[in-house]
Amino acid sequence: MVKKRKSWQEKLENNKSFPKIMKFETRFPCAKALIKMGAQPGDSVVLAPPLAVNEIMKEVPEGKLITLGEICQKLAEKYGAKYCCTLTTGIFVFIAAQAAEETKNDVPYWRTLKNNYELNEKYPYGAERQKELLEKEGHTILKKGKRYYVKDYKE
Repeated sequence: MVKKRKSWQEKLENNKSFPKIMKFETRFPCAKALIKMGAQPGDSVVLAPPLAVNEIMKEVPEGKLITLGEICQKLAEKYGAKYCCTLTTGIFVFIAAQAAEETKNDVPYWRTLKNNYELNEKYPYGAERQKELLEKEGHTILKKGKRYYVKDYKE
């Protein structure tokens, strides 16, 4: 018997084991990123539910942007942890984008950038489509090699 594949929306709504607060260990898959942020062994790290990531992305108004790191900061604060796992949050950003495209919902996923203000080639239709959507909202996009970045993100 062939097992039916879950839709992106079903994946987004899978909150069975989340949120999960853990004590940071250097063997975590996201350890390198967390150490870069200053995490020490024993610090609390949240693995937030996919819908919590989706809700933050949904709140970003037209003309504004958010990075993966900023989403993680909001999630850590919400769940009372010192840090948030960037790896699972990044996966959930991807799932939220796919679900938004699949269901044509109102989550403006294209306003979520990688930590270095880079556009996300894994979004539906790739970084080219994200570039088009951001330019429609007035953002200037720069191309460096094969990658795209938002100019003057901090402003």
